[in-house]
Amino acid sequence: MAAKYYTHFLTGGAGAEQAAAHEWSGVVELREPLRDRRELGELRSLLAVNFDLDSEDIRILHWARLH
Repeated sequence: MAAKYYTHFLTGGAGAEQAAAHEWSGVVELREPLRDRRELGELRSLLAVNFDLDSEDIRILHWARLH
């Protein structure tokens, strides 16, 4: 069963590179709902793969499952 999530996040490095961060928001649709205990890390990993970044380069500001 597909699950949709609203995400608001930054992409970019830490420290001095954070000034060059890009802000994104939108809906991410997954084939299955995220697991209860690792939701944030799993979402960061998914976004990182799609943006061809390391998961450390993703900073999630807000996320919520859409019903």
